[in-house]
Amino acid sequence: MTNPVLAFVFPGQGSQQIGMLAEAADAFPEINATFSEASSVLGYDLWDLCQNGAQEDINLTERTQPLLLSASVALYRAWQSQGGVAPARMAGHSLGEWSALVCSGVLAFEDAVRLVRERGRLMQEAVPAGEGAMAAVIGLDDEAVEAACSGAAEGGVVAAVNYNSPGQVVIAGGAAAVGRAIEACKAAGAKRALPLPVSAPFHTELMRPAAEKLAPQIESTVFNAPEIPVIHNVHAKPEADPAAIKALMVEQIYSPVRWTSCVQTMVAAGTEQLVECGPGKVLAGLAKRIDRSLTAHNIESPAQMSEAIKSTAQ
Repeated sequence: MTNPVLAFVFPGQGSQQIGMLAEAADAFPEINATFSEASSVLGYDLWDLCQNGAQEDINLTERTQPLLLSASVALYRAWQSQGGVAPARMAGHSLGEWSALVCSGVLAFEDAVRLVRERGRLMQEAVPAGEGAMAAVIGLDDEAVEAACSGAAEGGVVAAVNYNSPGQVVIAGGAAAVGRAIEACKAAGAKRALPLPVSAPFHTELMRPAAEKLAPQIESTVFNAPEIPVIHNVHAKPEADPAAIKALMVEQIYSPVRWTSCVQTMVAAGTEQLVECGPGKVLAGLAKRIDRSLTAHNIESPAQMSEAIKSTAQ
């Protein structure tokens, strides 16, 4: 059964924490089973890493990406096994779009683990550590942020890359250009503009080499038409054609994440309830800032899972 007003959203990098999903793993066998599948692809124990490793280890992009993919897919499988109703549409923030594609039937989980590990490695390699930067800008409209970036570039690269909610935009690029853009945003009236603890300037033109290297691997992987529509980061629209989805997933690496528009597209299509399928509650918080009419649920713990299943049942 599908709930026509329900959407699932999948978080991206930044939601990982040591010890995440421990309580869920005790209640839902799908958690350990999913992590075991991922570990067999990766060649190391992913569950042990996220339970007993160091935060700096899981913050390494090539580890973060398969970790969060596995967490989201595991929770979605648990949702299904517990009798949760199917959503009418899905979206994922950056890396989370890969989780959405797996859960909507576009590609096999094992293939996605392999691809996102490589995606993470290539994105980290594209710009040497220390040469790139990202920063969050709070309290400035999109156009003002874009103008500040344009004026601060000075031949370098800095751009708005995550349109997270009205008044919350992430910028990224070369470290010096991002530094100038932070000052320009403050001068333009931003409440806050602060660097993020990320070394690679994701979703900028500096990531194009990573996208070009990953493209052949995406191309050689089997993609299917989605069973549930996925709203894509690049243009905030659904796409049914597998070849077009492959192209979007390459383009996504060096294009802005239009998250505000993605959520607005889902609301326009009839979404009233969101389930954040992954660790943390970043997307649930953003959803309320994008559209106050939305009801958002988290399902990271068994209690949250049970409550969300009841609240979204038809």
